[in-house]
Amino acid sequence: MITEDGQQLGIMLFRDALAKAEEMGLDLVEIAPTAKPPVAKIIDYGKLRYHQAKKEKESKKAQVQIKVKEIKLKPNIDTHDFQTKMKHAREFILKANKVRVSMMFRGREMLHLDIGQKIMRQFCDELSDIALVETSPKLLGRTMSTVLAPSGKRPKTTPPAEQGSKKMGETHSA
Repeated sequence: MITEDGQQLGIMLFRDALAKAEEMGLDLVEIAPTAKPPVAKIIDYGKLRYHQAKKEKESKKAQVQIKVKEIKLKPNIDTHDFQTKMKHAREFILKANKVRVSMMFRGREMLHLDIGQKIMRQFCDELSDIALVETSPKLLGRTMSTVLAPSGKRPKTTPPAEQGSKKMGETHSA
C-alpha cells in the first residue's frame, strides 16, 4: 500500500486499504496486480486518467506519420507532363512521404506493356538520388504500380523549383 505522496503504508487487507482511501477522500488504484503481494496506491483516479491521456497525446505528437501519395501515369505521357509528375513526386519524397506510382493502361495499350515498363523504370531512375524502390513494378489488372520510399539522402543541389524566384539581372546585396 502506497499513499498519494509516495509514503509506504506496508501490507494491508483489501478492506482496510479501501477504508483508508475513503478516509482520505481518494481512490484505491491497483498499480501492479501481478506482484506478490499486489501493489495498490491511494490517489485521485480522475487525475491519474488525465495524466495518462496527456502522456499518450505527447507520445502521438512525437510519432512521424508517413503518408502515401499517388502519382498516376499513362503509357503515352508527354515529356513535359512526365517532368511535372516527376517534380510533384520529388516534392512528396522530400517531405518524407512515400509515393505510389501507378501506370494506367486503357484498351489496346495493354498490348504495349513494355512501353509502360520503360516509363516506370525511367521514373524510378530519375528519383533514385532521393528515393528507393520499395516494391518492384507489378501489374494488377490494367494498372502497373510501384512504391518509392525516401532513402534519407538529400540531393547535393537544390531542385530548380526550390532555388527561389530570382529574376534575370537581379542581384541581392547584404
